[in-house]
Amino acid sequence: MAEKLTTQEKYNRNARHYDLMELFPESLFFNRFRRELFSKVKGNKIIEVGVGTGKNIPFYPPGKKIIAIDFSEEMLKRARTQAEKLHVNVDFRLMDIESLQFESQQFDAVLATFVFCSVPDPIKGLKETRRVLKPEGKFYALEHVRPKKPFLGWFFDRIAPLVAAQTGVCINRNTVANIRNAGFHIELEKDLILDIFKMIIAFPD
Repeated sequence: MAEKLTTQEKYNRNARHYDLMELFPESLFFNRFRRELFSKVKGNKIIEVGVGTGKNIPFYPPGKKIIAIDFSEEMLKRARTQAEKLHVNVDFRLMDIESLQFESQQFDAVLATFVFCSVPDPIKGLKETRRVLKPEGKFYALEHVRPKKPFLGWFFDRIAPLVAAQTGVCINRNTVANIRNAGFHIELEKDLILDIFKMIIAFPD
């Protein structure tokens, strides 16, 4: 029987091919979604949780203090290379979103793009996100969620175990509900592709 990998191990394994795997949706949709999300970000001290290979780095607002974390060292290596290539100053840290090593109420903005579909305990990670936000801070996210249409929801549920086994991504989560359950108020929930891909902005209750 094949050894079962943790989510972290799956991302370390897939890091080398990760950008190639997402080349089509990234060029067709996601790049545009990222640009729109970052146009809304406010604040001087910003953290990106789950930076991955650094796809958001081209959109980081200039002149801000930015910390970027990920629990995959292999993904972080590629993010560092991206930042160096673009001459963007980023403080990268190897860290698990479920246990953020920061004091409470440190950041004006928390950014997460397609992250909480793969956090093993998403509500725990979201509560940590809420903890490090300043009371007036905001959480900015792009996410894909389980569709509400019955057939699509059924289909996502059927293929979710296979996708999770290969990539660590859970495609049938209700992340909007998880955000609320973690103690956030939703300011913006915008459907980007059907009701599967969403832009979300929230602030601490």
